[in-house]
Amino acid sequence: MRVFNFSAGPAMLPTEVMEHAAREFSDYHKTGCGIMELTHRGGEFTEVIEAAEKNIRTLMGIGDEHAVLFIQGGASLQFAMIPMNLHVPGTAMEYADTGAWSSAAIKEAKLFGDVKVVCSSKDTNYNKIPDIRHWKLDPKASYLHITSNNTIFGTQYHSFPETKIPLLADMSSDFMSRVVDVGQFDLIYAGAQKNIGPSGVAVVIIKKELVKRTPANTPTMLKYATYIDNKSLYNTPPTFAIYMIRLVTDWMIKKGGLAAIEKINDTKSEALYETIEEGDFYKNPVEPASRSKMNVVFRLPTEVLEEKFVKEAKAKGLIGLKGHRSVGGIRASIYNAMPLEGVEKLIDFMNEFEKNNS
Repeated sequence: MRVFNFSAGPAMLPTEVMEHAAREFSDYHKTGCGIMELTHRGGEFTEVIEAAEKNIRTLMGIGDEHAVLFIQGGASLQFAMIPMNLHVPGTAMEYADTGAWSSAAIKEAKLFGDVKVVCSSKDTNYNKIPDIRHWKLDPKASYLHITSNNTIFGTQYHSFPETKIPLLADMSSDFMSRVVDVGQFDLIYAGAQKNIGPSGVAVVIIKKELVKRTPANTPTMLKYATYIDNKSLYNTPPTFAIYMIRLVTDWMIKKGGLAAIEKINDTKSEALYETIEEGDFYKNPVEPASRSKMNVVFRLPTEVLEEKFVKEAKAKGLIGLKGHRSVGGIRASIYNAMPLEGVEKLIDFMNEFEKNNS
């Protein structure tokens, strides 16, 4: 039986990519070795990492003013690297608090200087993105940090603030799921394990001019300049994860690029939200204008029914639907690799489960 994996991350990868990687796992391009066994200084891996960067630049329309970096430690390391590199002494670092991961980023930033929370939806259990028209930003702040999609609470920015200060975004859970204007951002970062690869690496897109701020006493491995100057090869990078990013981005280009992928993602999320809204059995707690197209959260009438839903869905090959432990409920993560067929199977199950249990 084919399984559809709705986990929030590590998440499913495209079947075509997994099959390609399986064919090359033990013998990459007739070298007699797997790619993870080959030196990161050799020609085989050089071609891989250069192709991965080129694909990302092509798909996102990234110009020469931005560097594209591959950094270990996932998005969580970036919570600390950003203030270490980009805080300007004597100024505040501004953050929008829209969920658990933005809260984690705020906590780390406070270790390095003054933090100003410009907005928060914590008092309504993070059920919305606060209206950006009402944010009061300091034109002298070091930067403004946002989390574009919130996996736990199922919210997403559908427009971005216009600022005179550098705009930074954690895009881990909606990275390369839609068309964005990279030029609007001074730094974008994302853990790979949602939309573009396995866990173990973060993609960082940063304006090269910005790294001039980095204090001289910043540790070498925590300086963005180290990765820029050495093309992400200062030390041994996570070679297999970068190889998988290359394959996934090859697949995305074949699919028609981000505009085509965004259209499919819209179709998936619209169908799922429509099913939730059809009756009173399923409830989505998020304000409609803030609903995520990547992580669709909903509740059933009782927690007992939610446990039953997860168990019966798993028996039908629909896995990873249990909501985050901090909020409960159900969460369907429908990243790029989730085919429309998987969402249709989930909708059929939801209709059947409601009929049998309402």
